[in-house]
Amino acid sequence: MTTPTSSARVVVIGGGVLGVSTATHLARAGASVTLLTESAISSGASGRSLSWLNSAGERSPEYHALRMAGIDRYRTLGQKLGDNRFLRFEGGLTWAAPGESYASRYQHERSIGYDSVWLQPDEIERWTPGVDPSSVNSEGAIFNPGEGWVDLPSLIEHLLSGFRAAGGTVHDNVGRVSVDVTNGRASGARTAGGDVHEADAVVLAAGPWVPGALDELGVRVEDQTPISLLLTTHPVKTDLKAVLNTPRVAVRPTPDGTLVLDSGWSEEEVVDLGNGSYQVNDDTLAGLLAEASAVLAGHPTLELDRYGVGPKPIPGDGEPVAGPVDEIPGLHVLFTHSGATLGLILGELVAQEILTGIASPLLQRFRLSRFSVPTS
Repeated sequence: MTTPTSSARVVVIGGGVLGVSTATHLARAGASVTLLTESAISSGASGRSLSWLNSAGERSPEYHALRMAGIDRYRTLGQKLGDNRFLRFEGGLTWAAPGESYASRYQHERSIGYDSVWLQPDEIERWTPGVDPSSVNSEGAIFNPGEGWVDLPSLIEHLLSGFRAAGGTVHDNVGRVSVDVTNGRASGARTAGGDVHEADAVVLAAGPWVPGALDELGVRVEDQTPISLLLTTHPVKTDLKAVLNTPRVAVRPTPDGTLVLDSGWSEEEVVDLGNGSYQVNDDTLAGLLAEASAVLAGHPTLELDRYGVGPKPIPGDGEPVAGPVDEIPGLHVLFTHSGATLGLILGELVAQEILTGIASPLLQRFRLSRFSVPTS
């Protein structure tokens, strides 16, 4: 058995769940780890994520297996934490738009052993409360009892506590961070202020900024990153416990009694002003609140507390990018849409690869090399 190299010096770039998870696994294994982030911890995509823990629908077998491993790690964490406020497994409920059907999706989930129950509208209350059955497609809905949700900022805070206890160092709000390359190999990272952090390995986990950072190094990754919009309501009285994914809105409870909301149509209405800022129209916000109220039992009045808007990382083929960058030895990358579900497992597997030099079979399909092309 190969044991981790405890003397390794590693710099991790990115203060979201993927960067913090990887840094924590490395530090706990004995590595000397420095975590660098451009702004505040959790201020990027991890701070505006629906954070639905799932492997619902159809995807490649390898991606499904990785997501299921990710959910397994959350269940293990939940057992260790005991009663906690930021991680729940209360299931997920979804239904198709009028005129469409999720029957084939249900059959697929059943065929691969994914826990999936078909419910008629009048059966929903018995399985998962807080939903207005009249809002559900007449054909019924899919309830996935094994799904859950996590509040990523709270999870990240928990992980950072362990990271610091293991000797890790955090430098936040350091501005833009770039990878240093010496003689063709990643040798550390440099902050906007010119501070250099030397390392034996560098992990690039900067969410939607990964493609640009790689491009500067002469490596291209296909990218379909859109703009995300996540609304948070004021606290509201509701019996909802599951994550809802409906044709017009997704809804998730939070630890403090609020709800978070997102949707595809509302994201499309965000105006990118081209200077790192965005315009969100009042009608979009009001519309999303109304859509959420319409699917909740009793149609509670939902009031906006705040919203987050910004790029949501999605690789060009929709599947994760994880592991070494072949063109630059010593550089490892994490770039994925499913950061919440995969946060713990990807951090664990990439840390193991860095410290042991042994490639993980679970990550074989998700290498950058599947579509990276040198830019020069």
